[in-house]
Amino acid sequence: MKTVIVIPTYNEAKNIGPLLEAIFHFNKENLSVLVVDDNSPDGTAKKVEALQDTYPVTLIKREGKFGLGSAYRKGFEEALKMNAELIFEMDADFSHAPEDIPKMILAAQNGADLVVGSRKVEGGKILGWGPLRLLMSNGAMHFSRIILDLKTKDVTAGFRCFKANTLQSIPLQKIKSNGYAFQEEILFLVEKKNFQVTEVPVTFNDRTQGKSKLSKKDIVEFFLVMFKLKFTKRKDLL
Repeated sequence: MKTVIVIPTYNEAKNIGPLLEAIFHFNKENLSVLVVDDNSPDGTAKKVEALQDTYPVTLIKREGKFGLGSAYRKGFEEALKMNAELIFEMDADFSHAPEDIPKMILAAQNGADLVVGSRKVEGGKILGWGPLRLLMSNGAMHFSRIILDLKTKDVTAGFRCFKANTLQSIPLQKIKSNGYAFQEEILFLVEKKNFQVTEVPVTFNDRTQGKSKLSKKDIVEFFLVMFKLKFTKRKDLL
């Protein structure tokens, strides 16, 4: 199945080259990468351009820092234009292991409409987080699952594989989250449309290069989006 991996970047010049090498080491057939760069001042886009003769990678350069959700919307729309059958979302900082990609593809081939690389099913792990970070993450997950009545365990996971028809059925233009709340918002829409979601265990490694992009603005947006989804009429969302 033709597979496109969408990777948003902002100041990932140190990571993007080794990541592309690792992705194509483990996955060679019918696979390409689409990088959406938000005008990184560290030269991430130039690093990608220098590798385009080596790997099947497409680059979208944007003129500002528009956020994670905006980058994924743009990337998904472009991947659909490329006639991708499977579309991944994946971080650029090696928190998501490229060697987990094949088993996620297999789960999609076996019938899943959305495959979540999950830290919260048996075999899933989180490495490099302290007790406070784990507490905050678990709290956000439980809050989201309760408020939105979500069945998926790892609702904040950013390592996912969508079938193209799943994304085509989602009104991407209605997803307004620009930060990390994008993950819960699109998962909510997928579940409410009764698509099959399968979680496969992955090991999440905290980034070793660069800084986390999570901001106070993202946290505020998270709570606003949760209540918007909870109280907006279903027909206005879908």
